[in-house]
Parts: sequence; structure tokens; C-alpha cells
Amino acid sequence: MMEQSMKQVVWHGGQVSTEDRQRLLGQSALTIWLTGLSASGKSTLAFALERHLINAGRACYVLDGDNVRHGLNRNLGFSHEDRTENIRRIAEVAHLMNDAGLIVITAFISPFIADREMARGIIGSDQFREVFVSTALEVCESRDPKGLYVKARDGRVPEFTGISSPYEAPGSPDLAVDMGHLEVGNAVLQLAKLVRRD
Repeated sequence: MMEQSMKQVVWHGGQVSTEDRQRLLGQSALTIWLTGLSASGKSTLAFALERHLINAGRACYVLDGDNVRHGLNRNLGFSHEDRTENIRRIAEVAHLMNDAGLIVITAFISPFIADREMARGIIGSDQFREVFVSTALEVCESRDPKGLYVKARDGRVPEFTGISSPYEAPGSPDLAVDMGHLEVGNAVLQLAKLVRRD
């Protein structure tokens, strides 16, 4: 039934190209994909980078893991299948936002290499920059702002990344930042270098 209904769906091209939108905004569209453990500093970095880029006259937007689960992905849990679907949906949104000419900053644990490669495929390798927020597990646990690591250690949070579910670190990210040793401002300056100036 789904296959039949999908045959009726046709992509409609418009009269404005991605390049037209990029010229209008004076920037190259890009997705900066932050990945790392819970409490590694992804969201802090993402929103600080957004502020930095806006101050520099760049049109950008943060897609944050917790925020999208309030709306777009509110029907998804944390099983392997749901995590994959979570990343797929976000990648599709980032792709559309890049098509609009925007710089997108995502902050998702996205623990599996296959899911991040799927995201790269959807967004396009030319627009995808993988950033590994490599903060050590013990540092993340010491922060634990939501108390999730304690609950995971007690078995109250199943399939928790880094404790009862694996995190597959990137082999060759475009950038790695250890927020256990780096100030936010310095990390933001490193991240900003990933954005091409036109």
C-alpha cells in the first residue's frame, strides 16, 4: 500500500535554485554535524556557534536533539530503530534547510557510524562536516545535568549511550574538540573555520 501511494508522489522543481538562495544570503549552505556522548557539550557548542555566526552575518539554525523530540520526533523512543529514524528525519530537515541556503548546526548523540553515514548521504558530502565532541565519558558523567548517567548505571534508563549502549566514535571527523579541556570560545573559533566565506 505504501509503495503504491509513493508512486503518486512527484518531486516538483521550483524556479529558484539552491545557488540562487546562497547568492541572496551571501554564504555557502552547510551542515555542521556535532556528535558525542550525552553531556559532552554538543548543545552548548551548537548554540554558541549559532550566536557567533549570526553576529558575523550568517543565516543559520540549530537542530538540537532534545528540542526536536518535543515536536518533529516526539513519537520516537531510544531503541536502535528509533534512533536511526530520528537521525534520518533530522538529516532530511537539514538537507531542506541547506537547500534554502542556510547553515545548519546539529547537536545529536548520533552514536552509530552507519546512521551518521546515512545522514551524510542524505545531506551530501559537500555540505556535511562531521565534528566529534570527544569529551571523555568520566567528564560527561561528572557533569550529568539531567541525572541520566546515574539512572543508567542503576539500570533505570535502558539503552543509554556510553553505558548500556555503544558509542561508535568517528574514525576521521572533519574536526574533534574535547570539551573537557577546551574553552567554549576557543572551540567555537575552531568550528567557525569549517564555514567557508564567500
